Amino acid sequence: MKNLVAELRASIASTLLLAVLCCGVYPAIVWAVGQGLFSHKANGSLVRADGKVAGSSLLAQGFTAPNYFHPRPSAAGQGYDAAGSSGTNLGPTSKKLIESVKERVDAYRAENGLPPDARVPADAVTPPPRPLDPHITVLNAALQAKRVAAARGMTEEDLLKKMRAHTEGRTLGIFGEPRVNVLLLNLDLDGKM
Repeated sequence: MKNLVAELRASIASTLLLAVLCCGVYPAIVWAVGQGLFSHKANGSLVRADGKVAGSSLLAQGFTAPNYFHPRPSAAGQGYDAAGSSGTNLGPTSKKLIESVKERVDAYRAENGLPPDARVPADAVTPPPRPLDPHITVLNAALQAKRVAAARGMTEEDLLKKMRAHTEGRTLGIFGEPRVNVLLLNLDLDGKM
Protein backbone atom coordinates (compact mmCIF):
# COMPACT_ATOMS: atom_id res chain seq x y z
CA MET A 1 0.00 0.00 0.00
CA LYS A 2 2.91 2.34 0.75
CA ASN A 3 4.14 1.89 -2.82
CA LEU A 4 0.73 2.82 -4.23
CA VAL A 5 0.52 6.01 -2.13
CA ALA A 6 4.10 6.98 -3.09
CA GLU A 7 3.36 6.39 -6.79
CA LEU A 8 0.13 8.35 -6.54
CA ARG A 9 1.91 11.25 -4.81
CA ALA A 10 4.64 11.28 -7.47
CA SER A 11 2.18 11.27 -10.36
CA ILE A 12 0.06 14.05 -8.84
CA ALA A 13 3.20 16.13 -8.19
CA SER A 14 4.46 15.59 -11.77
CA THR A 15 1.05 16.49 -13.21
CA LEU A 16 0.90 19.70 -11.16
CA LEU A 17 4.49 20.61 -12.07
CA LEU A 18 3.85 20.04 -15.79
CA ALA A 19 0.59 22.01 -15.58
CA VAL A 20 2.40 24.98 -14.01
CA LEU A 21 5.23 24.79 -16.56
CA CYS A 22 3.12 24.20 -19.67
CA CYS A 23 0.08 26.30 -18.75
CA GLY A 24 1.76 29.12 -16.85
CA VAL A 25 5.50 29.55 -17.19
CA TYR A 26 5.91 28.72 -20.89
CA PRO A 27 2.98 30.91 -22.10
CA ALA A 28 4.26 33.77 -19.90
CA ILE A 29 7.73 33.51 -21.47
CA VAL A 30 6.29 33.42 -25.01
CA TRP A 31 4.06 36.42 -24.21
CA ALA A 32 6.97 38.39 -22.72
CA VAL A 33 9.25 37.68 -25.71
CA GLY A 34 6.44 38.60 -28.14
CA GLN A 35 5.69 41.85 -26.33
CA GLY A 36 9.36 42.69 -25.91
CA LEU A 37 10.61 41.92 -29.41
CA PHE A 38 7.53 42.07 -31.67
CA SER A 39 5.00 44.19 -29.80
CA HIS A 40 3.27 45.63 -32.89
CA LYS A 41 2.86 42.23 -34.55
CA ALA A 42 1.98 40.43 -31.31
CA ASN A 43 -0.89 42.88 -30.80
CA GLY A 44 -2.45 42.38 -34.24
CA SER A 45 -0.50 44.90 -36.37
CA LEU A 46 -3.24 47.44 -35.71
CA VAL A 47 -3.31 50.62 -37.77
CA ARG A 48 -4.57 53.76 -36.05
CA ALA A 49 -6.09 56.76 -37.78
CA ASP A 50 -7.44 59.81 -35.95
CA GLY A 51 -6.76 58.08 -32.63
CA LYS A 52 -8.96 55.08 -33.45
CA VAL A 53 -8.16 51.64 -34.78
CA ALA A 54 -8.78 51.71 -38.54
CA GLY A 55 -7.90 48.07 -39.12
CA SER A 56 -4.97 45.70 -39.23
CA SER A 57 -2.23 45.84 -41.82
CA LEU A 58 -2.62 42.05 -42.02
CA LEU A 59 -6.32 41.96 -42.97
CA ALA A 60 -8.17 43.19 -46.04
CA GLN A 61 -11.13 45.51 -45.83
CA GLY A 62 -13.86 46.05 -48.38
CA PHE A 63 -13.22 49.37 -50.12
CA THR A 64 -15.71 49.92 -52.96
CA ALA A 65 -15.85 53.69 -53.60
CA PRO A 66 -14.17 54.91 -56.82
CA ASN A 67 -11.72 57.10 -54.87
CA TYR A 68 -10.18 54.05 -53.16
CA PHE A 69 -8.01 51.20 -54.34
CA HIS A 70 -10.00 47.99 -54.15
CA PRO A 71 -8.68 44.80 -52.56
CA ARG A 72 -8.94 41.31 -53.97
CA PRO A 73 -12.42 39.79 -53.98
CA SER A 74 -13.14 38.00 -50.72
CA ALA A 75 -14.65 34.59 -50.13
CA ALA A 76 -14.78 35.25 -46.39
CA GLY A 77 -18.31 35.07 -45.04
CA GLN A 78 -20.27 38.22 -45.88
CA GLY A 79 -17.44 40.02 -47.64
CA TYR A 80 -14.34 40.69 -45.58
CA ASP A 81 -15.55 38.88 -42.47
CA ALA A 82 -12.73 37.50 -40.31
CA ALA A 83 -15.18 35.15 -38.57
CA GLY A 84 -15.87 33.35 -41.85
CA SER A 85 -12.42 33.35 -43.37
CA SER A 86 -12.31 30.01 -45.14
CA GLY A 87 -11.67 29.53 -48.86
CA THR A 88 -14.29 28.87 -51.50
CA ASN A 89 -13.14 25.33 -52.34
CA LEU A 90 -14.06 26.00 -55.98
CA GLY A 91 -11.65 24.30 -58.38
CA PRO A 92 -10.46 25.50 -61.79
CA THR A 93 -13.16 23.50 -63.60
CA SER A 94 -16.00 24.82 -61.44
CA LYS A 95 -18.67 26.51 -63.57
CA LYS A 96 -19.58 28.76 -60.66
CA LEU A 97 -15.98 29.95 -60.36
CA ILE A 98 -15.61 30.48 -64.12
CA GLU A 99 -18.85 32.50 -64.29
CA SER A 100 -17.98 34.64 -61.28
CA VAL A 101 -14.50 35.37 -62.66
CA LYS A 102 -15.98 36.37 -66.05
CA GLU A 103 -18.40 38.74 -64.28
CA ARG A 104 -15.60 40.23 -62.20
CA VAL A 105 -13.37 40.69 -65.28
CA ASP A 106 -16.12 42.63 -67.08
CA ALA A 107 -16.84 44.73 -63.97
CA TYR A 108 -13.12 45.44 -63.42
CA ARG A 109 -12.63 46.58 -67.00
CA ALA A 110 -15.71 48.82 -66.87
CA GLU A 111 -14.86 50.29 -63.48
CA ASN A 112 -11.27 51.12 -64.43
CA GLY A 113 -11.98 52.32 -67.99
CA LEU A 114 -10.06 49.50 -69.66
CA PRO A 115 -10.72 48.31 -73.21
CA PRO A 116 -12.80 45.11 -73.59
CA ASP A 117 -9.73 43.09 -74.57
CA ALA A 118 -7.43 44.38 -71.80
CA ARG A 119 -5.72 41.73 -69.71
CA VAL A 120 -6.88 41.75 -66.10
CA PRO A 121 -4.56 40.60 -63.29
CA ALA A 122 -5.71 37.37 -61.65
CA ASP A 123 -5.63 38.93 -58.18
CA ALA A 124 -8.25 41.49 -59.28
CA VAL A 125 -10.87 38.85 -60.02
CA THR A 126 -10.10 35.78 -57.88
CA PRO A 127 -10.22 35.41 -54.10
CA PRO A 128 -6.81 34.88 -52.51
CA PRO A 129 -5.75 31.60 -50.88
CA ARG A 130 -5.84 33.52 -47.59
CA PRO A 131 -9.31 35.07 -47.82
CA LEU A 132 -8.37 38.24 -45.97
CA ASP A 133 -5.09 39.01 -47.75
CA PRO A 134 -4.58 42.80 -47.56
CA HIS A 135 -2.34 43.01 -50.63
CA ILE A 136 -2.81 43.43 -54.35
CA THR A 137 -0.19 43.14 -57.06
CA VAL A 138 1.60 46.21 -58.32
CA LEU A 139 -0.03 45.70 -61.74
CA ASN A 140 -3.52 45.58 -60.19
CA ALA A 141 -2.81 48.82 -58.29
CA ALA A 142 -1.38 50.48 -61.42
CA LEU A 143 -4.53 49.63 -63.42
CA GLN A 144 -6.70 51.17 -60.67
CA ALA A 145 -4.53 54.30 -60.37
CA LYS A 146 -6.18 56.26 -63.19
CA ARG A 147 -9.66 55.78 -61.68
CA VAL A 148 -8.52 56.69 -58.17
CA ALA A 149 -6.53 59.73 -59.34
CA ALA A 150 -9.52 61.05 -61.31
CA ALA A 151 -11.91 60.50 -58.37
CA ARG A 152 -9.55 62.31 -56.00
CA GLY A 153 -8.55 65.10 -58.39
CA MET A 154 -4.86 64.13 -58.15
CA THR A 155 -2.27 63.63 -60.84
CA GLU A 156 -1.46 60.03 -61.62
CA GLU A 157 2.21 60.72 -60.85
CA ASP A 158 1.41 61.91 -57.30
CA LEU A 159 -0.78 58.88 -56.79
CA LEU A 160 1.91 56.52 -58.08
CA LYS A 161 4.40 58.03 -55.60
CA LYS A 162 2.06 57.15 -52.74
CA MET A 163 1.52 53.72 -54.24
CA ARG A 164 5.27 53.09 -54.38
CA ALA A 165 5.57 54.16 -50.73
CA HIS A 166 3.19 51.32 -49.75
CA THR A 167 4.69 48.69 -52.04
CA GLU A 168 6.32 45.85 -50.13
CA GLY A 169 9.08 43.78 -51.66
CA ARG A 170 9.39 40.02 -51.89
CA THR A 171 9.31 38.16 -48.59
CA LEU A 172 12.92 37.57 -47.47
CA GLY A 173 13.92 39.03 -50.84
CA ILE A 174 13.06 35.86 -52.78
CA PHE A 175 9.51 34.68 -52.08
CA GLY A 176 6.40 35.98 -53.82
CA GLU A 177 6.07 39.18 -55.78
CA PRO A 178 6.13 42.86 -54.80
CA ARG A 179 2.71 43.86 -53.46
CA VAL A 180 0.73 46.89 -52.32
CA ASN A 181 -1.03 47.04 -48.94
CA VAL A 182 -4.49 48.42 -49.81
CA LEU A 183 -5.48 49.59 -46.30
CA LEU A 184 -2.26 51.53 -45.73
CA LEU A 185 -2.40 53.10 -49.19
CA ASN A 186 -6.05 54.16 -48.84
CA LEU A 187 -5.46 55.63 -45.38
CA ASP A 188 -2.48 57.56 -46.75
CA LEU A 189 -4.62 58.90 -49.59
CA ASP A 190 -7.13 60.09 -46.97
CA GLY A 191 -4.28 61.87 -45.14
CA LYS A 192 -4.62 59.65 -42.08
CA MET A 193 -1.11 58.16 -42.09
